[in-house]
Amino acid sequence: MTGRLDDRVAIVTGAAGHLGTFHCTHLAREGATVVVTDIVDGAKTVERVKEAGGKAVFHELDVTKMEDAERVAQMALKEFGHIDILVNNAALLGVSKPWTEFTLEEWDRQMTIDLRGMFVCARAVFPAMKEQRYGKIINISSGTILLGTPNLMPYVTAKAGVIGFTRALANEVGGYEINVNAIISGLFPSPNEKLPPEVIEEWIRQTMTQQYLKRRPDPNDLSRVIVFLASDDSRWITGQAIAVDGSQVRTGA
Repeated sequence: MTGRLDDRVAIVTGAAGHLGTFHCTHLAREGATVVVTDIVDGAKTVERVKEAGGKAVFHELDVTKMEDAERVAQMALKEFGHIDILVNNAALLGVSKPWTEFTLEEWDRQMTIDLRGMFVCARAVFPAMKEQRYGKIINISSGTILLGTPNLMPYVTAKAGVIGFTRALANEVGGYEINVNAIISGLFPSPNEKLPPEVIEEWIRQTMTQQYLKRRPDPNDLSRVIVFLASDDSRWITGQAIAVDGSQVRTGA
């Protein structure tokens, strides 16, 4: 059986985490060779992909460093000959506290990882995608931007910037047949979150009361949309921000 992503090469950032592993596994199941990248060891993600019958390699990547991103892009080209998909998944949730308590250093770190990191990685893969006149760039934003979630101002602001970045980039690279889209992700619980489990569970409880769909969020639902945007099924979709959140009710959105 053939997959929708046969012969495609995908770079996924922040791939060692809970959701990153789901994304890599789904891409691989559809036939993609996955370049797992993170600042921490991604061996477990590679193992999960291989257990699912896919192919994956790990390269360390700090998304804030242009030289790191360019090195990974060159390694992918050397190993596989092309780069077809970039999933900008790396992000920092940060701490939860009133906006007046955030330091400038915390603000700048959030912007550097969550927003500049996407610019850096897109710049690194663009030459290859431009030359082959094909590419799919998928940027992960957050439903917090629609809710104005309190006590996460740097994160919410950076994730809102992802939408502007997505639309501007889609406009600039569309002439090279490169699709750029964003996913406005709902809350998908992760055992690796730095926030206390009780805070996460309370968010989930509140979120489920606001969703049109009342079941608990499933990371597979998010990964399936990533696969769709990475495939040719979405070839006429670009510059869009797609909410994957069970249609959460949003005041004023």
